[in-house]
Amino acid sequence: MTRRVLIVATVSLLLVWSTAGARAGGLEGESKGFIRPANTRPDNASPLSVLGEDPLEPRVIELDFELSDDARGSVVTADLDDDGTMDFVVTAPGHIGAYGQDGKRLWHREVDVRVSSGSSEKVGLPGHHAPGIQVADVDGDGRAELLYLDQSSTVHILDASSGKEQRAVQVPHPEGAERWEHLVVVNLRGLGDRDLVLQTTNAEGYRVGHYVCAYALDKLGAAPLWRNDAFGTLAHGPLRVADLDGDGRDEICGFTFLGPDGRQTAWRYPPISPEFGGGSSFHIDGLYIADVRPDVPGLEVVLLEEGRNYVGLVNFERGLLWWETNGRQEPQNAAVGEFDLTRPGLETWCRSRYNTHQKPWVLDAYGNLIVQYDLDDVAPEGWTAEGVEVITAIHWTGQEAQLAAAKERHTSGDVCLFEPVTGRFVFRFREKADRLYVADVSADWREEIIVLSGNELHIYENPAPNPRPNRPRLWQQNHYRRSKMTWNYYSP
Repeated sequence: MTRRVLIVATVSLLLVWSTAGARAGGLEGESKGFIRPANTRPDNASPLSVLGEDPLEPRVIELDFELSDDARGSVVTADLDDDGTMDFVVTAPGHIGAYGQDGKRLWHREVDVRVSSGSSEKVGLPGHHAPGIQVADVDGDGRAELLYLDQSSTVHILDASSGKEQRAVQVPHPEGAERWEHLVVVNLRGLGDRDLVLQTTNAEGYRVGHYVCAYALDKLGAAPLWRNDAFGTLAHGPLRVADLDGDGRDEICGFTFLGPDGRQTAWRYPPISPEFGGGSSFHIDGLYIADVRPDVPGLEVVLLEEGRNYVGLVNFERGLLWWETNGRQEPQNAAVGEFDLTRPGLETWCRSRYNTHQKPWVLDAYGNLIVQYDLDDVAPEGWTAEGVEVITAIHWTGQEAQLAAAKERHTSGDVCLFEPVTGRFVFRFREKADRLYVADVSADWREEIIVLSGNELHIYENPAPNPRPNRPRLWQQNHYRRSKMTWNYYSP
């Protein structure tokens, strides 16, 4: 296939968010080159008539294969060839492709990589939009490796820069499962990224990823470090990991938390019981890891329920910090970030479950409801009535307050930036987005918008000067690295 790279000059999109404007919950001022938010308008103007759409052209990388149209596979970014520049890895059924930021193909392999789509309760993990791979230096030689599972429970370890296979080990899966379905590189022993956690679902009935097993990567064929066959996991996706307590080792996160040694915490998430939500059953749709409460040591985990329809905030050491509902409306999807500088900690934006005409709401770091609004009142003209999906907090402007990025729901559609607290759509990218991924790839610590569209990868950067250029890169944070490698549709 003939490959091409289109690098189109960007215009000056000055999305610089003033601190005063952010504290007031909106953008401030409008001058030549600024994008006016949707709700800043003259009294006689239509609510949506002034949303700016100045052209911001992406860099375009043409791939060697078509993306799956059924949501199997996706994209991650990592430094594959150890040159200090982030590269891209794209997966689809039968394919793994690696590309540099200049559009050069580093390598492409036709392999039986384990990716899945639709309901993981029916088809298993890793879930909708999950990339199904891991990139890390797993042997300590200073060079990155890429790991993936195939459909026969074999862990493949490749040289990340060339795609050449270094090792392949078939790992026996638990009785009652079809195969191992998900893998995550972790640090369980304090030795760095030298360990691997595998997860899978039961083969029959309602499938849940209860089976979790940990291995030393240099001893994949030997006995596991530990095993848990009753892990309390997400319903729509795999476990996530992070160093929650700052001891240099990773914890395993679902609504059950496992320590690096595989032991479950002494506390329990609110079970199915008459004292919790009237005894309604529940499962977890999404899981987000962040320092929501800086006043509490360690990181917190935000959990979104379906059934009882609560949002919970959990700390590894202290357990449940709060458990709140907004009139028993289902939250379903969320974004967690610094959305309101007047309040301590981070905020949680919940999309709501309505199939159309969504009604998002925002909780503060203590579980208090800040605001709820109708998405129809803030979305630009022509935006789908089904709302937004794959919502992700983004450091786009370089200011302290974050925006959220999202795509049109249930369609290969446009992408937007919006203010979670006000709902204002700040910018609309005309797209045919099949996947949406947010990560820092341009080395100035701000994050870029990465879109997979058919057989093309589109990278959108903010060309405005960074107002805080000396901040450390986000990749220095353990939970950021882990989250960008283990994301899926429900937990971007």
